[in-house]
Formats: sequence, structure tokens, C-alpha cells
Amino acid sequence: MAVITQSADEHGGKDKNLTLLEHLQEVRHRLMICTIALVITMGASFFKVTSWTLDWMQKPARDRVENFNLVFTQPLEYWTTYFQVSLLIGLTLSMPVILWQLLAFVGPGLTKNEKRWAYPIVAGTSLMFIVGCLFAYYVALPPALNFLLDTGDSGIVPFISVQKYVGFVTKMLIINGLAFQTPMIAMGLAKIGIVTSRKLWRWWRFAFVGAFIISAIITPSIDPVTQTLVAGPMIVLYFFGIGLAKLVEGKPIIPPA
Repeated sequence: MAVITQSADEHGGKDKNLTLLEHLQEVRHRLMICTIALVITMGASFFKVTSWTLDWMQKPARDRVENFNLVFTQPLEYWTTYFQVSLLIGLTLSMPVILWQLLAFVGPGLTKNEKRWAYPIVAGTSLMFIVGCLFAYYVALPPALNFLLDTGDSGIVPFISVQKYVGFVTKMLIINGLAFQTPMIAMGLAKIGIVTSRKLWRWWRFAFVGAFIISAIITPSIDPVTQTLVAGPMIVLYFFGIGLAKLVEGKPIIPPA
């Protein structure tokens, strides 16, 4: 059978040729490791950690609304939401194992120079996602909830289901985490030659407008303060991405005339 790829020999530490069948067996083996890691971390977090996370997600709203409590309107709504949160926690905790298995699988097919950049990019991507989630929780979410839950003196109080609220907070965390990938995306695209730092610099006006458009889409409130709090860091991250693009391409950034 034809040889299609290479993989590191776990016993001898050297690369060996893999047949198609052996290639598929390695994929299955690494998927099993990822699945086991996910099941273990999800099971470990199902009780105390998930309960603590649900309280943590409610804290920004409780800080702004007195006696704020979530409700559920269907018999399975609470436990479905609880399971989803537990799954997200398990996925987050098992992500180092998943990334390691991915790098171990594709690593033997990369050149020495590609490996030198692949590992820092993956590590930086994971770190920036975490930073983006923390930014959403501590910076973007509080003013958004303050705008959405402040009903003034109308006497109307929020009556929000646990599924809707958790889905809203999770969406904010994930979208901001993905938005914080901008520098790493720019770095990766520059490394493989799709874009250059000069082109990115030339597109800064589009990036500025795009940041506010994206902010208007992902933020639930229409107040300019919240949208600026989200769009501002995205613009800063874009220019940071230009610097990273310059770093990997080794060419000077010269502003266009």
C-alpha cells in the first residue's frame, strides 16, 4: 500500500512511514485520547465546577439588579443548560490535550522552520482566546447588562430563563475570544504569504469601520460606550497583528503615501 504520510515513532523517537491503514489507526488513536480527556474533564467538572461557573456567569447581572434570579420554564431546561455548561468547561480543560494531539499528528509532516512557528502560534492562539473571554466578562459584559437590565422606574423587573441568559453570556465570551484571534490570524496569513504587513497597514481604514460593524453585531446593546469598549481593542489588536506580520515576513512596515 502506498505511503502517504509520516509520523513520529513513539518507541524509537524517529519518523517512520505510515500506510493508509496505519494513518487511519493513528487518527482513531488520537481521537480516542481526545475523547477520553473530554469525558474525564467534563465528569470532573459536572458537580462543583459547573455550579460555580453558573454562579460566576450570573454575577455581572446580580451586581446590577437587586435579587436577580434566573428561572426555567420547561422541565428539562435547567439540566440541559447545566449539561451544556459542563460540556464547555470540559472542552476548555481538555483543550491542551486536544491541541497536543493535533500537533503530534501534523508535526512530522512539517518542516523544521514550520515547526518553529507552529507551536508558538497555537500557544498564542489559545492564550488570546482566554484573554478575549476575560475581556468580555470583565469589560464588555457589565455595561451591556447595565444597559439591558436597567428598566429605570418603570417597575418592570427582568424575568429571564437560565437557558437564554447562559446562551447570551456564552455567546459574548466566545465571540470576543474569537475576535482576539486577529493578531494570530494576521501573523499566520503573513507567514504563508497570503497578506503582507504593508497590505494590512493599507487596509487600516476598512479595519476601523469593520471593527465597529462587528461590535454592533455582537454586542446586544446599542449604546456607543459598550460598542466602543468592544471595537477599541479589536482595532488595537489589528495593529498588533500588523507588527506580528512584520515579524514573520522580515520586511519593514512603511506607511503608504
